[in-house]
This record gives sequence, C-alpha cells and structure tokens, in this order.
Amino acid sequence: MGVYTTIDPATGERLAQYPEISDAELKDLIARSAAAYREWRATPLEKRRAVLARVAEIYQERADELARLLTLEMGKPIAQAKGEVALVASIYRYYADHAEEFMADEPLDIAGSGSAVVRTEPIGPLVGVMPWNYPYYQVARFAAPNLALGNTIVLKHARNCPQSALAIERVFAEAGLPEGVYANAFVSSAQVAEAIADPRVQGVSLTGSEKAGSAVGEVAGRHMKKCVLELGGSDPFIVLRDADIDAAAAAAAVGRFANGGQACTASKRFFVEEPIYDEFVQKFLAALADWQPGDPADPGTKLGPLSSRSAVDDLDELVQDALSNGARALTGGERPDGDGAYYPPTVLVDVAPGMRAYYEELFGPVAVVHRVGSLDAAIEAANDSPFGLASSVFTADPEKADRAASELETGMVWINSTSKSSPDLPFGGVKRSGFGRELARFGFAEFANKKLVRNPGGKR
Repeated sequence: MGVYTTIDPATGERLAQYPEISDAELKDLIARSAAAYREWRATPLEKRRAVLARVAEIYQERADELARLLTLEMGKPIAQAKGEVALVASIYRYYADHAEEFMADEPLDIAGSGSAVVRTEPIGPLVGVMPWNYPYYQVARFAAPNLALGNTIVLKHARNCPQSALAIERVFAEAGLPEGVYANAFVSSAQVAEAIADPRVQGVSLTGSEKAGSAVGEVAGRHMKKCVLELGGSDPFIVLRDADIDAAAAAAAVGRFANGGQACTASKRFFVEEPIYDEFVQKFLAALADWQPGDPADPGTKLGPLSSRSAVDDLDELVQDALSNGARALTGGERPDGDGAYYPPTVLVDVAPGMRAYYEELFGPVAVVHRVGSLDAAIEAANDSPFGLASSVFTADPEKADRAASELETGMVWINSTSKSSPDLPFGGVKRSGFGRELARFGFAEFANKKLVRNPGGKR
C-alpha cells in the first residue's frame, strides 16, 4: 500500500507518514457517506448554514495554527498562508450567507396554464480530488457550496499534505458537521476510480493536472457521473503601450511569483508591446529584488521553496530545454544546491515555438516574456495555447480592454489586475483548462438537481 507523507520542502526532512486505507475501508466510507446524505439533505437549511458559519469562525480563530501547516507541508510563505486561511473563511461564510438565496424556487414565465418552478436540490454523495498548492482553498471551493446544498463528500487530498487534509476534517467535526457528511480518504488513484464507479456516488470534482483530469473525466464519463475539472493554465499577461508600466511591472511580479508561481491562475506568459518592452522588462527585473527565496516561516519572505524536489526537477527540465534551444535567462535559470526545494525567480526571453516552455505550463517561479507589435499580435499569441484559464490586460484604453476581454479565449479576464479569487466571483476555464465553474452562484449549481415542478392546474 502507498503512503501520504509530510516532507518539509524547505529542508527535505520527512516529518510524518500515513498509510492508504484499504478497499474495504473505502467502501465503508462511501456507505457512510450515502447514509449520511439521507439525513444531511433532510437537515433544515438553517442548520446547514449554521455549521458552515461555524467552520468560517474556526478558520479565523485558528488562523496561525492552520497557516503553519501550509508552510510546513508545501512551503507556502507564512504571510501568504495566513491569506489563504482568511480567504477560506470568507468562502464558508459566503455560502452560509447566500445558501437560502441560491436554493430559492425559481418561478418560470410559461406560455401554458398553471405554474412551473425550478427547485434546486442536492444529488447525493460526491468525490473530490484536490491538489497541494492551496490545500484549504481548493477544498473550500468544492466543499462549501455542496455542503450547503445538502450533498455529502468523500475527499482525496494530495499525498504531500496529509496533515492539512486531516486538519480540514477536524474543523468540520468541531463545527458540528455530522459524521459521514465529509470524510477524508487517503486513497490511491486506482481507488479513486473505484469510488467514482460506485453507484452511490453521483459526481466528482477534480482540481489538478491535465493528466489527472483526463483520467478522472474518462472514468466519470464511462459511469455517467457529473464531473467538474479545474486543470492547468498558462495565463497570458498583456501590457499595452498606454499602460501604467510601474503598476504593470509590480503586478507582474505578484502575479508570477506569489505562492512560488505554483498556481494555475498565475501569470505565466507576458506579452509586452514593442515601444515599452525594454522599460517594462527593466522594471519587472527590479521588482524581483523583493522575491528572493527565503525561509517560508519568516513573515518577511515572499518566495519560499517549491512543494518538492521533484517539482524543482520538472521545472528546471523545462527551463533547460528552452535555454539549450536558444532562449535566454535575464535572471535565474540555475537550480541551487542543497536539500531544500528552492528555485530562483527566473525570467526567460526569446522563447519560441518548438521549445517546451512555449506551450507547457511552467509551475514555479519562471516567467516567459515576449515582445509583440500590437494588440492584435498579443491576442493571437495569447490564444496560441492549449490552456484557457485566466488572463490579464494592462491598458489605459477602455475600448482596447473590452476588445481584449471579448477576444481572449479564457474563462476569466482581469483588466489592470492579476487574477484574484473571491467567493462571489466564478472560477473556471475553457480548452484544456477544464470545464465547469466554482464559487459564486455558479459553483452552487454544478452538483445540483435543477428540478422542474410543473402544475398545469396551479396558480401562476
């Protein structure tokens, strides 16, 4: 059997280990989830909302403790870890506050006699498969709306953050969530497929890689299960000649290097118009002075280690491929020695088609900067990607901003800003970035039965 292991990425020290559960234990978890669903969906909405509100309070009360786990397990700088905990609390609070509104019957304006309404109801036990880069946030996006709705959840977390996974389960228990409504499961990929195939499970949500999404989507399709896939991104960041260059350069540093660059919505490909290209690059490089690798437990550190040594290996392989084929590193590009999973902030230029870094997602502190001649060229280059998650456009011209927003093939467009998450904004992409939406009222509807109730003889 496999194991889930905490390895401090700052030092390489192995700190804790947890075995996978057996097939029989997984079947028991699903059975308990199915039994709990019957009770949870019948629980008055006000009580479900109260549990979520209490979850939000616990995240706020234990912010320091919970943040330290993120720093320990995946190297997130402590200040950013506290920011994640605060965001998570806001997500649970949002659905506690808005669940009644989202579940209200929707009367239809029909041509025939009588009445017709659409009711929003839960569908049953769900499986969640979540990644390590935002251990609490990724779970909250999935769990908060579905627990408010009345679904139950069996959740497989990433192998390198088992203590964070267990902490989530403890928070739910302390908040009064009944046993079986949310269950952590240390399982293998093969066991995930078995869980999705179980007739009692009604859907699956995955946030992760293309490879994992393809595997889960295939199993879900084979067994006719609803699925939501939030996958990778290679987000474009366009800077036009009329932009505020200082603001754009500062935003570029945050957008690329926050969370160690390990975010699907991180700004990864920078397209800068010719007249301001040199000035932007100069200011972007200057901004990196604040983003040098350091101890993630230090409140002043902005850039910690990557999640693992293997993550460093994968990232450096893409960088070295680009450099060996004619790209240049204006800074960084050389992996350091030592046991920690550190990688320097790196800026690549002259990256061209044929290099892996041109199309593949760089999941770490590496930016690729391109020179473009016009907005048309920027949009064309930005869309030349298998991904379509988020994008940013920096310009002082509202018409150009609106045009870019219309023509960029992404699920989210930010004007004069990097991509940011908020409970009241939908999150999701197109193309190989996946399908479905999380957060806001859109996330509430993904695993809901939108039931028509038609009464031809009823009152309108």
